[in-house]
Amino acid sequence: MADLDQTLDVNVRAVFLATQAATRHMADGGRVVNIGSINADRMPWAGASAYAMSKAAIVGLTRGLARDLGPRGITVNNIQPGATGTEMNPADGPHAAGQHALMAIGRHGRADEVAGMVAYLVGPEAGMVTGGSLNIDGGFGA
Repeated sequence: MADLDQTLDVNVRAVFLATQAATRHMADGGRVVNIGSINADRMPWAGASAYAMSKAAIVGLTRGLARDLGPRGITVNNIQPGATGTEMNPADGPHAAGQHALMAIGRHGRADEVAGMVAYLVGPEAGMVTGGSLNIDGGFGA
């Protein structure tokens, strides 16, 4: 239970509280972008059900917040990266080959690719995009 509580505290409660605090100070027309995980939609490995559940909760939270904040013109979206080269999950790490085998584009994503999606969602072109969960996963969820 302690591991479950920690996973939910970090992956769900923290997102909720941070959004609540930020939007108190946010001007109308602002943008909220959550970073979830493609594992909200697809979990091909055993042993990660709590993680998958926590990321699926972000999908529901994003939709609910989009409704709550929509009257202020604030958009709320969720980005769901797949394998992305980080210190925790390096592109040449021990799990990379297995991850790549499950993807249409067999490579790790790059941080700048995820940042590009964030940049779109916070820009003026995305003013009508809200409540969405956008995958950037190299076809892992395809």
